[in-house]
Amino acid sequence: MSRVGKRILTFKEDTKIKILNCNVEITGKLGTLKKEFSPLIKIIVKNNTLITKRTNEEKQTKQLHGTTNSLIQAMIEGVEKGFKKEIRIKGVGYKAILKEKKIEINAGYSHPILLDIIEGIEITIPKPTEINIFGISKQSVGQMAALIRDVRRPSPYSGKGIMYKNEHIRRKEGKVATK
Repeated sequence: MSRVGKRILTFKEDTKIKILNCNVEITGKLGTLKKEFSPLIKIIVKNNTLITKRTNEEKQTKQLHGTTNSLIQAMIEGVEKGFKKEIRIKGVGYKAILKEKKIEINAGYSHPILLDIIEGIEITIPKPTEINIFGISKQSVGQMAALIRDVRRPSPYSGKGIMYKNEHIRRKEGKVATK
């Protein structure tokens, strides 16, 4: 049996969960998240706990059990606390600028790169080389961080590029001149 699927999820009293058929709507102090789940998994809410149960023991149902539980846990955590990713930019002349609903990144190309900010995401730039991404949807925060990082992935030779705050870049040795 799925260990992840058996978890009993708890949530705060100010968090409201509505279940209509297969649709789950979770409302907390930071906002509201909605998602449709498979009818193969039953979602039961009692007091301040949430339990997921399988309707049968088929392989597909077992696969969905843990996934459904994890997605609901991320939704609860998102509306209660939110998710945050921090990005660092390293390189001479590399910087980021916030422009209305877009972020402009100068990362060594002949032109600045403009990225649209995903809806529901807040971006702050405390320094030109630091980007903080905040939102209630774990998927949206990760997606925005990945889009920004893909502008200039960190180089293993020079160490320059756009990386997550605690990411460790394995450095490679360059060419060595022979005698």
